[in-house]
Amino acid sequence: MTQASTSDERATLRATQRARRAALPASERVAAARGVLAQLEQVPEFMTDTRIAGYWAIGGELPLATVVGSLLARGQHYCLPVLGDDRTLRFATWKPGDALQPNRFGIPEPVCTPDALLVPAQLDVVLVPLLGFDREGNRLGMGGGWYDRSFAFLRTRTTVARPVLVGVGYAMQEVGHVPTEAWDVRLDYVATERELIDLAGEP
Repeated sequence: MTQASTSDERATLRATQRARRAALPASERVAAARGVLAQLEQVPEFMTDTRIAGYWAIGGELPLATVVGSLLARGQHYCLPVLGDDRTLRFATWKPGDALQPNRFGIPEPVCTPDALLVPAQLDVVLVPLLGFDREGNRLGMGGGWYDRSFAFLRTRTTVARPVLVGVGYAMQEVGHVPTEAWDVRLDYVATERELIDLAGEP
């Protein structure tokens, strides 16, 4: 398969998955969020490590409010992404009530000074949003490449490394195979409302 045909296949799948996710009723999203928290609690690093990064849910993404509450109750830090001028992500700690400002895509980001930002390698666990996933650890994102560029240093890992990458989404977002590109970074786990899929050690 050529790179052009792979890109076309990904674009088609992306459009289909975006529409399916957006069609989910709010009640199903909230119920799924509770189920996902139960699955995440099976990941040891999620329960014990200090810096857990997530995302601000938009466009039907699975909401993480219950996850944030769980982390803060245990004294852990929750971090949100901040877009960098180099088209990679930095992260800043955040809790409900802290100031936010919209980024270039209109997504809220923490208001903080540059010296408060964390680079991806300083995180312990990253909860990664997705449009689709398969059981080989492949993720279909929105197409901007922000996560793949930011975590490119994990591309050659053969075992779980820091940070642990956990795809978060709905069970209905699973597909048989996500068409891959050379720059894609595989996930270590996927957490849905139904199960935790352990992808460590998969080829």
